[in-house]
Amino acid sequence: MTTLLRASRKGIIALYNKVVGGVEEEAASDIERAYGGFVRAEKGKLVEAIAKSVVQIAWAEAKGAADRLSFDGQRRYKVPIQQDYIKRLPRSVRTHIGNRRNAYTYNAQVDVHVFVDGELVMGVECKAYAENAMLKRILVDYTLLTSMHADLVCTLFQLESQLGGDYSSLSAQETMGSPSTHTLMSYFPGVDLHIVTLLEGDRDVSRPIHKTEHFKKLKPANLDHAIARYADLLRPFV
Repeated sequence: MTTLLRASRKGIIALYNKVVGGVEEEAASDIERAYGGFVRAEKGKLVEAIAKSVVQIAWAEAKGAADRLSFDGQRRYKVPIQQDYIKRLPRSVRTHIGNRRNAYTYNAQVDVHVFVDGELVMGVECKAYAENAMLKRILVDYTLLTSMHADLVCTLFQLESQLGGDYSSLSAQETMGSPSTHTLMSYFPGVDLHIVTLLEGDRDVSRPIHKTEHFKKLKPANLDHAIARYADLLRPFV
């Protein structure tokens, strides 16, 4: 479990500019890795680093003590098989599983696990962009985690949105979402998913932001908005 060095708004924007602004040139010069895979990996690491910094700043602005906050993205939580499911199986299969019950688990995790006083309080799934096919997987992962941590705060942190609706209209006072996203979330009543987007304008596959001509600035106001959202979510744990 790790605690980050003090983060700053300027540091986040500088990191974003360095990675997104330079990843294409770096990818083109790396002969050991495929271009697309390199870009995805670097963006993935960037979003996770920004998410941790945003949470750290938000916690400080919610008046939380720095030494109470920590992160662990490597831990996996063993979700046990459900007894009601076993009861529906043929007798021979029930017996087989019953004799090996401890082996029937699934390792669940999201990208960032946020701890306060050593207790898991929040999950942060990090995406360079999210669309609804990805959202289904995110909702399943959180359903598994909330089966063990019922009060877990579930969040999706993304650079760009491909969910439709107004998830990338960051000047709006209140997000209305999109029909498809709300419909999906309605089938996972145990997960109250908070979606936070950093960049304005929906993702356009023909205009990747790591290309100089399509680069999107990370505006300080948008970063402030994300930090305020996370501060509100963390405040009950201060």
